[in-house]
Amino acid sequence: MLLSMARRMLFETDKRLLWKLMWNMGFKGMLSVQAHKRRLKRGEVFPPFLYVSIINSCNLRCQGCWVDVAAKQQTITPEAFAKLVREAKSQGNVFYGIVGGEPFMHPQLFELLEPHGDCYFQIFTNGQFITDEKAKRLRRLGNVTPLISVEGSEIVSDVRRGRNAVLSKTMTGIKNCLNNKVFTGVCTSVCKSNFDDLLNEKWIDRLIDMGVMYTWFHVYRPMGPDACADLCLTPEQQVAVRQFVVEMRAKKPIIIIDAYYDGEGRALCPAATGISHHINPWGDIEPCPIVQFTKESIHSNEADSRTLRDKFIQSEFLRDFRDLARTTTRGCIVLERPDLLKQLVEKHGAKDSTVRQTAMPELDALTVRTSQYHPGKEVPEKNWLYRLAKRYWFYDFGAYDGMESRHCQESAPALLHPQHHKAESA
Repeated sequence: MLLSMARRMLFETDKRLLWKLMWNMGFKGMLSVQAHKRRLKRGEVFPPFLYVSIINSCNLRCQGCWVDVAAKQQTITPEAFAKLVREAKSQGNVFYGIVGGEPFMHPQLFELLEPHGDCYFQIFTNGQFITDEKAKRLRRLGNVTPLISVEGSEIVSDVRRGRNAVLSKTMTGIKNCLNNKVFTGVCTSVCKSNFDDLLNEKWIDRLIDMGVMYTWFHVYRPMGPDACADLCLTPEQQVAVRQFVVEMRAKKPIIIIDAYYDGEGRALCPAATGISHHINPWGDIEPCPIVQFTKESIHSNEADSRTLRDKFIQSEFLRDFRDLARTTTRGCIVLERPDLLKQLVEKHGAKDSTVRQTAMPELDALTVRTSQYHPGKEVPEKNWLYRLAKRYWFYDFGAYDGMESRHCQESAPALLHPQHHKAESA
């Protein structure tokens, strides 16, 4: 499998892009995680991976979307983005997830990215604006990978994404990238309506045949004004997603990403471990994209002229969020204990960072539900390479040490199935 993967990367991707991936994202990315470890020993948290929403606008209207896609367009300017990257690079950062809205609707997207050839960017996109010309520009940049979302069959995609002919337009964008030998990924927010269509070996084989180099299956989260909680996976389906990912990693020549488990299959939250936080189009610093509350901004003003480093390290709101998340569950605090998150927001007087100003009522409407944390049902990695990578560069960094007894009392599994949870954890 590894030899087949290596062969695919060598012959199906531009060699210069492959070098950028290995050097910027691979080697330098590992160094950024090592810097994160050293900071943790000093009691400092500056996330090595930042996710930046550069625009709020989008051409689709997806179920469960929390972004103000229909509001007046707000973008991060090249100047503000350059300052952000410059300050983050001073802490050793090289990787940035570019999200939205739809990033390719940003009128200056390439102007944002072009000055930073020593970094690596992953663009989360629906792919519909990636023309052949834009794919060629991505190839010239070399340090950008599009991660293009596919949400099911033609019918399911149209329903999930609120528009017509969604899948065909997205597939055109994927083909434009692949035709230009851009290192391309495909992701899916797995929910009840696409579970059977995409969580199967046939879909993985199709991606490989197309030339897609990596994929990411993340679990649907019912957020925003149109939460559509009926799309949420059952606990059994959540475990099945993890099992499927592990099995496919061991047998298919395609990289499969996940951000919610360590090498032993134990759940984790990237925001709780401090490895990642989010910045919205207005420059607000948020714990993660679905936690739309803030106390700090990347922008400097008379009231707060601190550096980006100091804002992250000194933020009491971010610190208390991480503490709440890690002491309550190994899963997603938003899904499992929205009541506790609401108390935290109120305690700090954190600002609703949405345009619609309904983030608190939306949070209040959430009910306790399971996320990626299913104690006793861990699925360890079978592929030695993933185990190695997660052992040193993607794990919980000790965030959950000594917290098991509290998880047994306060997590969603403990509240929803107390006797079963105690038996599984014993």
